[in-house]
Amino acid sequence: MIDSKTAPYAALALRVTLGVAFLAHAGLKVFVFTIPGTVGFFESIGYPGFFAYLVILAEVGGGAALILGTYTRLVAVALIPVLIGAVAQHAGNGWLFTNEGGGWEFPAFWTMTLVVQALLGSGAHALRLPLPKPLPQALAA
Repeated sequence: MIDSKTAPYAALALRVTLGVAFLAHAGLKVFVFTIPGTVGFFESIGYPGFFAYLVILAEVGGGAALILGTYTRLVAVALIPVLIGAVAQHAGNGWLFTNEGGGWEFPAFWTMTLVVQALLGSGAHALRLPLPKPLPQALAA
């Protein structure tokens, strides 16, 4: 049974944790690996270089939106392909993320947390903005 008093705070905790993790990963790509280094890495693993820019943009924008609680369901669903790409990249490295090149369990777990967030919605203390008319309001929560 879901506790309706604490569930909004669970969604808040998950949402903020996901947002901070996405911002941290974007920061790693920008400040540690550098943007040109990240582009080069993406190209070295067979992805088009411009995907690096899209991933960084998704991580910064999505991370900030999750922290704020803005369009949480929509943002969580939109970030899933980024993590599926990470799972695909790490799949050949084995189970554990401590393996050389990183394993696939961490990005797979992170993918599922986005699914859970999309199902839960924004939770407590979210900045709720109206969606444009063609989109269903259920995506905003």
